[in-house]
Formats: sequence, C-alpha cells, structure tokens
Amino acid sequence: MSMSDKAKDKMDEVAGKAKQKVGEATDNPRQEVEGAAQKDKGRLGQAKEKVKDVFTD
Repeated sequence: MSMSDKAKDKMDEVAGKAKQKVGEATDNPRQEVEGAAQKDKGRLGQAKEKVKDVFTD
C-alpha cells in the first residue's frame, strides 16, 4: 500500500490516543470510548499494512 495509507493509520492512532486522554481528563466516558475505538482502528490498519508488505515483497 501507499505511504499515505500508512500515515493515515498512524494519524488515526495518535488522534485516538489524544481524544481518549482528553476524555479521561474531562471525565467524558463517551469521548474516551470514541478515542479508544479510533486508536484501535489505527492500530489495526497498521497491522494490515504490515501483513500486505510481507506478502508483496
């Protein structure tokens, strides 16, 4: 896959982590959950890219 897909996945992870921390700091459980989900989405996307790289090289 392209570098832009990898960058997008990393940005999802970082943004999700930040959103989760803000939710914790403001005692907002909904924001915590949304952040955790976005962080996990980014991590899964990165894992998918790594698997694709293994099979395309």
